[in-house]
Amino acid sequence: MAAPTQLAFRTVKGIGILDAAPVYEPLSGFVRPEGNLRCSAYSPCGRYFAWASPERVTIIDPSVGHVVSTISAENVFELGFSPLGTYLITWQRPSKDANGDAVRNLKVWKVIETSPESNGDEHTVVGSFVQKSQTGWNLQYTFDESLCARVVTNEVQFFQSDNLSNVWNKLRVEGVSDFALSPGKNNSIAVFIPERKGQPAAVKVFNVPQFGAPVSQKSFFKGDKVQLKWNSNGTTLLVLAQTEVDRSGKSYYGETTLYLLSANGGFDSRVDLDKEGPIHDVSWNPNSKEFGVVYGYMPAKTTIFNFRGVAKHSFPLAPRNTILFSPHGRFVLVAGFGNLAGQMDIYDLDKNYNKVVTVEASNASVCEWSPDGQFILTATTSPRLRVDNGVRIWHVSGGLMYNEDMNELYEVVWRPQSTTQHPLGDPFQTLPAPHPSALAYLSTKKAPAKPVGAYRPPGARGQLTPLAFKREDEGGAAYVRDGASGGSALNGFGKPRRREVPGAEPVEEYLPPGAAPGGGVALPPGADQEKLSRSAAKNKKKREAKKQQQDGLAPPAHGGQSGQSPDRRGHERSRSKGQNGHVDGNARRNGHQANGAPQSAKAKPAETPAPAPAPAPAAAADAAADAAANTTAQDKKIRGLLKKIRAIEELKMRLAGGEKLEDTQVKKIQTEDSVRKELEALGYNG
Repeated sequence: MAAPTQLAFRTVKGIGILDAAPVYEPLSGFVRPEGNLRCSAYSPCGRYFAWASPERVTIIDPSVGHVVSTISAENVFELGFSPLGTYLITWQRPSKDANGDAVRNLKVWKVIETSPESNGDEHTVVGSFVQKSQTGWNLQYTFDESLCARVVTNEVQFFQSDNLSNVWNKLRVEGVSDFALSPGKNNSIAVFIPERKGQPAAVKVFNVPQFGAPVSQKSFFKGDKVQLKWNSNGTTLLVLAQTEVDRSGKSYYGETTLYLLSANGGFDSRVDLDKEGPIHDVSWNPNSKEFGVVYGYMPAKTTIFNFRGVAKHSFPLAPRNTILFSPHGRFVLVAGFGNLAGQMDIYDLDKNYNKVVTVEASNASVCEWSPDGQFILTATTSPRLRVDNGVRIWHVSGGLMYNEDMNELYEVVWRPQSTTQHPLGDPFQTLPAPHPSALAYLSTKKAPAKPVGAYRPPGARGQLTPLAFKREDEGGAAYVRDGASGGSALNGFGKPRRREVPGAEPVEEYLPPGAAPGGGVALPPGADQEKLSRSAAKNKKKREAKKQQQDGLAPPAHGGQSGQSPDRRGHERSRSKGQNGHVDGNARRNGHQANGAPQSAKAKPAETPAPAPAPAPAAAADAAADAAANTTAQDKKIRGLLKKIRAIEELKMRLAGGEKLEDTQVKKIQTEDSVRKELEALGYNG
């Protein structure tokens, strides 16, 4: 029977080690240390576990809990192991000696002292360096511990692991700020050079120790910092580039882009993501053949890509920001932590990406697969959340197996173990029995109550929620983060819906250009004037007459008052009404004189001058307006095509200068002939 999985945790009071499934008991033979313990760590091989107290570093064998070695190192704030557990690396706060020189605060020790001079308790320092920054403080080793490396100003220095006093080799790269050694047998190194002096950022891959020229490289703008993620074979590199500030103003947290590079120079490209928004997480499958990305504005999209960056499968949209593959590569966990609800979706990759279960793990700040690939550890830790701290262990089927509440939990981690020690088998064949702590927790947990929902006024009750207030994964419109289109969207959520009255026939709503939806009454062009009120019709006639006067066209004549202004005619109507006590309906509607005029004036239409022929000039004006509109649209299209031509010319100049362009830029150059043909079709001969 394989050894049980194990986890270690560090709280405000001390450190504990717990044997997990199936026993769920503290490690026998281990005496729990107490006090101010700043850090702890397992070795990557799982052979050792160490923690730092203010006076020393203690190393134990986690299989039995016995102390293996003690190193006298004071005030250690960080510690780590080499891949095979041969060396222990410690970091102390930077300080200066009596002469004002910086003290070498990064030290490398042998875990088991084998020199004849040592008595087993005294450990000598294998090597020491000055390391000011706590970020990226540790040395990086090759998989066999033959070499280790660290970055300094403008270069990466390589050392033989057993001789840290002399630099074995140097990789000189101007402006290098970060690097990552590949974990595979083909020793490769990826270095990152941020933007400087107008030059783009770059990631270059070299073979160790052939540092003459990079075997693969990628240049890009919008890259202030990166995450370099090798697959487990060390053959392909993912580069997650991020800017400190989003210049487009769409995000507070900068822009993110994802690139894919081969270690042998076979290909390099940008990973195309089909949803706008930031990249939340990216993770390799342990089989090194595929990776997953969570991206886009919430609800985010999760897609599985092959090692060439081709999309294989996309999961449903959901509020998620974390993706984790199981150690055997069979399951994938897609979760939403941080400011999200903490739901975890588990999918079976071997069963056509079918969903296994959704687990509610609210307030979790730690989430890790167990080495046997059957359990998931979640924990709420300080200082992110100082209440409800504790650990929970879930089975891949969704059941809670173990629960323990703790006071100010700082750190919890699984003991590293090889997948060969824990063959996966079928985790659903026999479901394990939960620990009593899980049953006690579930018994106190209240059943989920039916959500009350938002308050609705009586007139809106019994109706469906408008699509504008639904998330995209619930059937609502996609969220648009484009300031230019904000005037035509409802709070950014797509196109606003037409107002509808229950029981009434649907009417096509007319919205004048520039008007906000839901405003006052607006009639479409050509609406019947008889439907207007008398005052609205009167004002409309005044506006039309004024517009015709400005255009140089005479307004239509009305009877003998063609030379009088509308105000003057209105004044005469008022005077006529005062003399006769009433106003004729036809005169009030047509703007003619009232009954005070002689009756013969109405009986002889021949004496009334005919209206001026205004329709012909109006038709000519309409035709001229249409021609001007067509000309404006054609000019606008020509300007857009000329802008494309200028961009293509600029790309051609950059290509001629030796710069490596993106695939999309090369495709844009190839469209030059079609753009020029469009210009010729529009009559442009420039």
